Amino acid sequence: MAQVPQTFFDALAVRTWCGLALGALGRAREEIDAINVYPVADGDTGTNLYLTLESAATAVEAVFAGYETGSGPGPGPGAGEPSLADAVHAMAHGALIGAQGNSGTILAQLLRGMAQVLARDDEAVRVDGAGLGRALRQAADSARQAVAHPVEGTVLTVASAAADAAEGAEGDCGAVAWSAYEGARAALAATPGQLAVLGRAGVVDAGGRGLVAVLGALVEAFTGEAVPDVPGAPAAPQGHARVTAVSEAGPCDDGPGADGPAYEVIYLLEAGNGAVARLRERLDALGDSLVVVGGDGLWNVHVHVDDAGAAVEAGVEAGRPYRIRITHFGLGDAHTGRGRPPRERVQRAVVAVVPGEGLAGLYAEAGATTVLARPGEPPASGELVQALRRAHAREVVLLPNDAELRHTAAAAAEQARTEGIRVALIPTRSAVQGIAALAVHEQGRRFDEDVVQMTSAAGATRYAEVAVAEHESWTTAGICQAGDVLGLIDGDVAVIGADVTATAVTVLDRMLQAGGELVTLVVGDEAPETVAQHLQARVRESYLAVDTVVYRGGRQGALLLIGVE
Repeated sequence: MAQVPQTFFDALAVRTWCGLALGALGRAREEIDAINVYPVADGDTGTNLYLTLESAATAVEAVFAGYETGSGPGPGPGAGEPSLADAVHAMAHGALIGAQGNSGTILAQLLRGMAQVLARDDEAVRVDGAGLGRALRQAADSARQAVAHPVEGTVLTVASAAADAAEGAEGDCGAVAWSAYEGARAALAATPGQLAVLGRAGVVDAGGRGLVAVLGALVEAFTGEAVPDVPGAPAAPQGHARVTAVSEAGPCDDGPGADGPAYEVIYLLEAGNGAVARLRERLDALGDSLVVVGGDGLWNVHVHVDDAGAAVEAGVEAGRPYRIRITHFGLGDAHTGRGRPPRERVQRAVVAVVPGEGLAGLYAEAGATTVLARPGEPPASGELVQALRRAHAREVVLLPNDAELRHTAAAAAEQARTEGIRVALIPTRSAVQGIAALAVHEQGRRFDEDVVQMTSAAGATRYAEVAVAEHESWTTAGICQAGDVLGLIDGDVAVIGADVTATAVTVLDRMLQAGGELVTLVVGDEAPETVAQHLQARVRESYLAVDTVVYRGGRQGALLLIGVE
């Protein structure tokens, strides 16, 4: 059913646009995924754009729901409606925190740029065509500034063309939106002539194709009429199962056989402007496809690197990173490169929830797709589903590494199965059990056999942690006070002490009384620097046949994780 035409851009138009754009990206998602060719052939640009806009639309709906129930921040311009500023701020914030991949990150900045203009006057109820033109100009400019090395023939080019056309248009919002759409559509058709890799593949820019769909929805929001199909967006060439997404960032070697970084690293970051400026310089030196978007203390960071741990550590130095996602592109993936085959869905992958940045890097180096669970911020099932999709595999082994996540992980696995992914959930209750499982993982085995071996290795690993009590409570070892050091074995408090190292030694002794061949120590940032040395010495002196391995866990919540195999 056609939408009711609107002359001005108000809160209702924001809501309508988000809904229509989400529908448009949903219909075009597979097509956009299929034309994704630069710089990483991972076939997910359409999906990333959809998930980013879904987060934006959800945030806008939440604002409207708050006003309808009387829980909004204040009275809207009409009965039970938010202001334009409320709506566009929600849209931009939702996109920022939910941005997926390179293309989604840039889309988030485009929406943020628009919001900066549309919400400039907090008291404004609506904006006219000229205001919409200024918003599209700010969107294009801010997105280009967010990319470390802008490349023409990408979504940045399409966004600039849309802004140019909008600025030259006269009339109401419908007329301006139509001009922007037409400008973007023409620019999209020209992208194969601007970026050689697109011309060789015979496709247009995937990110730009998604932006044209979003702008088409903007036209429909104002005019009530659907736009025509986009010309110049051919389907994947015959004989290609999938060609992949145009990246919007990073000057990558386009020569024969060129390979790019092995990992995609994405995280939200709480940091000041100065720290982010230094972070940009450091990440730019580490890799490519760098996009940093956001502001006002909250940023979304995206980069492709060979050293995932260094990229995360740079974020730690800049501020507080969270929702960290590290994706291993996989051996044989085409980062760029002429004549390289497009990325096919791999046969098998491992997805793991990890409690700290150090372990995220360790798991990623072992080939796993990781989801960071920061203290007090466990991942939702939706985040796990997205990780299962990002693994881009027919078969996935899921390691929740936390007993409290078993139901969340089961729900995510069930959702992924409905999408055709074969998922095996191994009920790991600690990251050290996940390390043991990953150590015996073999791609060449049959899936069922691999799952059995990984499950057996995890089950044979006893786990413990040393943490500090936050408040007085009853435990299986007695009453603890706030500040006491707790030693938990297999999830139950076994030791209450005053000293971290002494408590850790007691816990380790109790675990090794039942035997063991290998001790794994994962040391958190807040643990005493010498605790690992003391424990290693204890093992050498008292348990001659036992080996020890030590990892740095980063800010993992617990001071120390211990595994005994």
